Amino acid sequence: MTQNIVERKIMWGDLDSLGIVFYPRYYEWIDACGHLFFELINLTIGDLWRDRKIQFGLVETSCRYFKPGKYHQKIRIITNIDALNEKTVVLKHTIRDSKDDILLLEGLEKRICLDVSDPENFRAMDIPKDIYGVLKDNCS
Repeated sequence: MTQNIVERKIMWGDLDSLGIVFYPRYYEWIDACGHLFFELINLTIGDLWRDRKIQFGLVETSCRYFKPGKYHQKIRIITNIDALNEKTVVLKHTIRDSKDDILLLEGLEKRICLDVSDPENFRAMDIPKDIYGVLKDNCS
C-alpha cells in the first residue's frame, strides 16, 4: 500500500475564535494531500489534464473529527487509496499528532474520472486501463 505523508505545523491563521483548527482548513489540507498522493504515484493531476484531457473531479468529501488541532501542534497527514472502481477512486486521509500519534481526523475524498476535452461538457468516463493499473498497484 502506497501512502503519502505530509508533516506540518498548525499556524495562527489555521485557527478559529476558539483557538482550534477552523474546519475548512482540514478540507484544504486533504485536497492538497490528494494531489500530492497522485504526484507520488506519477499521476500528476496537471499533466493528466494537459496531456490526456482527464481530471479526477471531487464528487464527495467528508471528515470525522476526533480531537481538535491546536496552535503550533505538529501534525502528520497520511493519504492512501481506500477504494477503487471503474470510474472512481476514494482517498482516505488520516491526520494524527506527530508526537503522540493521537488521531485528530479521518477524511475521505471520492474522485470521479472525467473527460475534460470539451470545457463546456465534462463527462464521467471509465478510468483508462493504464491509469487504473497504477491506482490498483497502489491500493491498500
